[in-house]
Amino acid sequence: MSSKRIAYYPKPAGGLDALKASLAALQGQGIVAKGFATLSHANQPTGFDCPGCAWPDRNHHSSFEYCENGVKAVAAEATSHRVTPALFNGATVTELMAQDDYTLESHGRLTEPMRYDAATDRYVPVAWAEAFALVAQHLNALPSPDDAIFYTSGRTSNEAAFLYQLFIREFGTNNLPDCSNMCHEPSGVGMRPQIGVGKGTVTLDDFTKADAIFIFGQNPGTNHPRMLGELREASKRGCKIVVFNPLRERGLERFADPKNPVELMGGETKIASQYYQLRIGGDLAAAKGLIKAVLEQGAQDRKFIAEHTEGFESFMQGVLDEPWADIEAASGLSHSQLLEAARIYITSNATICTWGMGITQHKHSVATIQMLVNLLLVRGNIGKPGAGACPVRGHSNVQGDRTMGIYEKPAEAFLDKLGKAFDFEPPREHGYDVVAAIEAMAREPGKVFFAMGGNFAAATPDTEATWAALRNCALTVHVTTKLNRSHLVHGKEALIMPCLGRTEIDQQAAGPQGVTVEDSMSMVHISLGMNAPASPQLMSEPAIVAHLAAATLTRSKTPWLWLVEDYSRIRDKIAEVVDGFADFNARLKAPGGFYLGNSARERNWQTLNNRAQFKSHRLPEEEAANQLFKLMTVRSHDQYNTTVYGMDDRYRGVWGHRRVCFINRDDLIKLGFGAGQWVDMTSVWADGERTARRFLLVPYDIPAGCLASYFPETNALVPLSAFADEARTPASKSIPVRLSLHVE
Repeated sequence: MSSKRIAYYPKPAGGLDALKASLAALQGQGIVAKGFATLSHANQPTGFDCPGCAWPDRNHHSSFEYCENGVKAVAAEATSHRVTPALFNGATVTELMAQDDYTLESHGRLTEPMRYDAATDRYVPVAWAEAFALVAQHLNALPSPDDAIFYTSGRTSNEAAFLYQLFIREFGTNNLPDCSNMCHEPSGVGMRPQIGVGKGTVTLDDFTKADAIFIFGQNPGTNHPRMLGELREASKRGCKIVVFNPLRERGLERFADPKNPVELMGGETKIASQYYQLRIGGDLAAAKGLIKAVLEQGAQDRKFIAEHTEGFESFMQGVLDEPWADIEAASGLSHSQLLEAARIYITSNATICTWGMGITQHKHSVATIQMLVNLLLVRGNIGKPGAGACPVRGHSNVQGDRTMGIYEKPAEAFLDKLGKAFDFEPPREHGYDVVAAIEAMAREPGKVFFAMGGNFAAATPDTEATWAALRNCALTVHVTTKLNRSHLVHGKEALIMPCLGRTEIDQQAAGPQGVTVEDSMSMVHISLGMNAPASPQLMSEPAIVAHLAAATLTRSKTPWLWLVEDYSRIRDKIAEVVDGFADFNARLKAPGGFYLGNSARERNWQTLNNRAQFKSHRLPEEEAANQLFKLMTVRSHDQYNTTVYGMDDRYRGVWGHRRVCFINRDDLIKLGFGAGQWVDMTSVWADGERTARRFLLVPYDIPAGCLASYFPETNALVPLSAFADEARTPASKSIPVRLSLHVE
């Protein structure tokens, strides 16, 4: 671990340091030789899909289809470190709670199922059959199926997700909150009524044909580094890359491709043609300003608008009536900056708009996404080569899980087909999303909380309230590969069910099995593990679901254990139920899998009126400042979602720290504070104040009035009731806070 210091990092993203960090990750997990052998199978036609991000694979025959982020994810899964009962014999749950997230992660892979023993405050071994019986006993004793909550992580495979939602619906509830509720829910909610589909409309091939790529609220250098390869190639051929982001992020500025010998030894490629540091939450106004410039110059695509859209005239008038002064104030950008960006957009014949959680985790995220889609529609940039909408999702199968039915608001047509295929009547009432699930657990004692992967206690907002809600449960259960915070924030009874990782051989009755995933661009492909399991007691996620269902649903007509003998049987049932998966098993044989298709990409608008819809939105009213800052929560470079791989944030120049607060230098002067001082952050909300203590002030290139700090440390500041309109995603990127000097 690095010594604690703040030191500017002068190099581009990637390069030799990315290779060094990758090697260090393998060394730290004690698997250098095994690690390189494992990585040679990553993202290959007969290998496993990287358990990191959901960015698609360009070349399925390349031996180097992974990145630093992926290496860390693979190393963490293939680690030589093990969590055996000895760890729990030596430490109580209370003692383990005192360890930080990095330390918990570093203990390694869980080796056998464990049950919480309240008398000793320790986890103790439990047989699988006993564990399944305990869950079944609790579930079947509930007054209503709706008293159970079933969470899903985006790393869950299609096969496991399909069986999981089937089990839950046969049990009798649609309580299926998932990680989408905390990240890209606004993308689907915003896009579906506008263009008829909630997924991105581009493929990787479009990145080779775009004249311009507009990037909003996204940091690919840390969150999905393989995207930098596409941006590098686009930049080198002359594509304009226009970035809107409050923070200066190295991966959006400069990149050195570790696969390129020249760049590996000191060369680099400029990524952003223009970089606009708008204020936090200013993206809606910025997009509206770009549209206003297009309309004022008469540069809209009149033919496309007339043939394919509805609502343009009233939308146009609303945009033209918006004063430039209001747009500038709300965006934090000048008139000249907005016109400069608009000129690039107008001169581009094909433009991609891409965005991440810097857009989705705001109160006005749905309106912002619809304004970005308006921006594309006004010049006909959906449904032609090199153009379209590209929401970039995080976890490797978060999009696939939703396709498989992991959704608290299922479509009636999906439920009809599911019921027909398995001969039962699915519940129709909508279930809980993440926020509603936390509220329900807090309000009503005795619920059962079951998590298929993830780290719910660390990923969720309003930490104190969420933890209290989980502790209010009669039973909490976690299917997982490694120990994390959620296993220590438990109900009255608790189970840890260790599962196979994606790099491991999944041996079932019919032989080794593969699972499938869907990436951010709707490509579905198979994943085949190649390592021996970390322990002979591990079960696969599909097998865990099947055994739990068999133990719980004693009258079910579904042959649960037969289905998991051969996963092709599960895929045959998926083909019966899920649109786009006809001949599922046969289509998987193509290298790289198959494309699900996208109706909007074909300009087939599956909206109420069979036309793409312009959606009007006023600029948000600015709340009174009252000396408050806007805080955005971010990941460090040594982190993926809630998994902390190390304590460094290389590109931002932070070494050995995590409790830091990035702040504008002028704001430091105005406050009378200095770099290196420790502060407390207090969020101010209608229901009261929340404080996170002892953060190091770090001057950074960020707009005045804006702060940034890492999660999950700052999740405690996000009120449970602060969420996106319509989508209810926690507004973790725009938290009103004040700073005060920390007193020891």
